[in-house]
Amino acid sequence: MPETMDYAADFCVVGGGLAGICASVAAARRGIKVVLMHERPMLGGNASSEIRMWVCGAQGRNVTETGLLEELFMENLWMNPYKLYPMFDALLYQFVKREPNITLLLNCSCFDAQMKDKETIESVTGWQMTTQRFIRVRANYFADCSGDSILAPLTGAHFRVGREAASEFGERINVPAADQKTMGSSCLIQAHLGKDKVSFTAPPFAKKLHAEDLRYRRPDLNSDSENFWYLELGGDRNTVADAEQIRDELVALAYGMWDYVKNSGEFKNAEYWQLDFIGFLPGKRESRRMLGKVIVTQNDILSDRNWPDAAAYGGWPLDDHDPAGFRYDGHPNTAYDTPAPYAIPYRALYSANIRNLFFAGRNISMTHAAMSSSRVMATCALCGQAVGTAAAIAAAHDAMPHDVYETYLAALQDALLWDDCMLPHHPRAPSEVMTQAELTLDGAYAAALENLRDGNDRENVFVCEAGQQILCRFRTPRQIKEVRIVFDSDLDRQTLPGSQTERRHMTRCNLLPDSPVMHLPSTLCSDFILEGLDETGSPVITKKTTNNLHRLVKLPLHGRKLSALRLTPLAAHAGGTQMRLFSLDVR
Repeated sequence: MPETMDYAADFCVVGGGLAGICASVAAARRGIKVVLMHERPMLGGNASSEIRMWVCGAQGRNVTETGLLEELFMENLWMNPYKLYPMFDALLYQFVKREPNITLLLNCSCFDAQMKDKETIESVTGWQMTTQRFIRVRANYFADCSGDSILAPLTGAHFRVGREAASEFGERINVPAADQKTMGSSCLIQAHLGKDKVSFTAPPFAKKLHAEDLRYRRPDLNSDSENFWYLELGGDRNTVADAEQIRDELVALAYGMWDYVKNSGEFKNAEYWQLDFIGFLPGKRESRRMLGKVIVTQNDILSDRNWPDAAAYGGWPLDDHDPAGFRYDGHPNTAYDTPAPYAIPYRALYSANIRNLFFAGRNISMTHAAMSSSRVMATCALCGQAVGTAAAIAAAHDAMPHDVYETYLAALQDALLWDDCMLPHHPRAPSEVMTQAELTLDGAYAAALENLRDGNDRENVFVCEAGQQILCRFRTPRQIKEVRIVFDSDLDRQTLPGSQTERRHMTRCNLLPDSPVMHLPSTLCSDFILEGLDETGSPVITKKTTNNLHRLVKLPLHGRKLSALRLTPLAAHAGGTQMRLFSLDVR
């Protein structure tokens, strides 16, 4: 009998996609012990090099997801300017491994859960295939970020599968009767355009395609937005129970598509395209959806409902795919614009019947129609950060997830806003210390300095020249634990090279000769000095930062009693000539 390794933690996260990563990091940075159990050898889920789906999110001006995801985006520009998947894998691995409060368990598939009672999880057990051991994790709180909601059948957590009838919630969908159908899965293709001719011989199992198969799904390799997402199957079956069969059919379809591109004679320069990747692990769009204290509907999204417990947001279109996928003789999806951003309530992120179970990702408490928007990974990451923050708050008060809603909701929202997570209809309030402080630039008052303390960390920017000094003098000396600075990381990505597709995505699909090399935004401050001043105006704390990579910068001052702060921006990335800041705050 294989041995069992036991771990204990405050918080156990099952699933290491972007939702699970952000849940783990958010909780760990707030001081609680986290175990992250992930069944694959690398982190990232659908965004990893095993699958290679793009990280998509809210669409529109100035709605880019911030918080931990923006931290990842900026570090990726620095570490991975060629947008290579192996380097993105390394970035995600580093992002988790550098947190001392996280124990990472890779190659570990959760297959069992032990309950204290019908409403409370005591532990979960996984099989780690590399060590051939059982791994048991005891924790006070659990988060299912597995996509497939593995903890639902293991714990008795309530869930749904499939499409609701339009009449159940009054949604504008063409589903007269509820069914078990979902969106399907995809195996993706990547290639590059070279200088030499390259032949391709399809393997015997490849599906033979014909021109009529591509009427609504015609590839365009010369477009940097082509990633073959429409090679989709399985929504008319059980995407969990039938996963192996669906995978086999998807692999045959992907090789058949590449055979058609290379050998049909219909595509310009096809002989110069070299195949780099075909995925054998399907990227899944939908399976089980957990049931929380509320179920978010299509109408909630389209009406931009003002949820009092907003904890995250979405903004991707209502992007529903026909369950038949590639076999459907019509356009592969329907996409309807949504308000961007629309709020996602905290009550949709924890179980209606299991007291200590959170969830984040494509499995949150949504109807099928609503999750056609919320399922994309940038939105999943925001939900993960909200769940990790809530778990830390619950642990600090010996509370359960629902107690956070009832008693500590303001603390949760304040924490998310402080960590640069926008919450629709819930603006951030600057600290009282900051609102009463005197702000000057090089010794003189400037009206634009008010932008630094208006709580708007996206619209109202303050611009100064390198070397100019921003002085924040407090009304009376104050003990300052932390300084919070929000720089301008160009959320609309206008200062990055290439097309909109290249600027918005962290990774690249097909490589073209003119594919750009990325760099950090020229709006982002690279070097700066922060000084803490005593009553005489003399520096007693000096913190100099070079090569800053982040929009949100939090500098600990450990409760030092100060009369003023002096911030001196020195340089911007990529030759930027002006320093751009959204916020300066303290606590």
